[in-house]
Amino acid sequence: MTKAAHQPSSTDELSPDWRNYAADDLPPILASALECFMEHGYHGTTIRQLAARAGLSVPGLYHYYPSKHALLVAIASHAMNDLWIRSEQALAEAGADLSRQFDLLVECLVLFHARRRGQAFIAFSEIRSLEAGARAEHIAARDRQQRLMDDILAKGSAAGIFTAPHPREASTAVVTMCTGVAQWFRLDGELTPEELAERYRIIARMAAGAQPA
Repeated sequence: MTKAAHQPSSTDELSPDWRNYAADDLPPILASALECFMEHGYHGTTIRQLAARAGLSVPGLYHYYPSKHALLVAIASHAMNDLWIRSEQALAEAGADLSRQFDLLVECLVLFHARRRGQAFIAFSEIRSLEAGARAEHIAARDRQQRLMDDILAKGSAAGIFTAPHPREASTAVVTMCTGVAQWFRLDGELTPEELAERYRIIARMAAGAQPA
């Protein structure tokens, strides 16, 4: 992974702490749309429902977003950008230590998919609803995110830090496990996001063939 991939491109874009989810900067109209999509699904949501939830008329909603699809694209883009920035910040905190990079990236992924569950769930489950150009951009962003873990596992395996016989597949398995948190996690459940992240860190290290740390 290059140094540029580890360093935030602009500190102004970053929250003071990548673990901090106290405030959600999803714009109000998108937050309202997210609620509708979570309740009814993308295809089951009408533009009138979206406008009503946002407290707008249909023409008023179209003033900000030209279509229902534009709302979905904006939600998915916001989620992927937020995760990317937090991931960059986590890796910057880890420095050059590949083992630490692995641990913090796993923590970042789990916390995001637990704390931003709705955004992550819609961004994943409604890929099929994105039109061709938007889908290609979303998949490119998702692949860029995956490459962060791929690179850590590849370099760590070459250095003998990780011993999984198939680093690329181990990377995919770890990321899939972490992103899957959005499919089932509940904030009122048995574990806090932080407790879950610690358990997943241990499991992920086992999958990567790393010594417990």
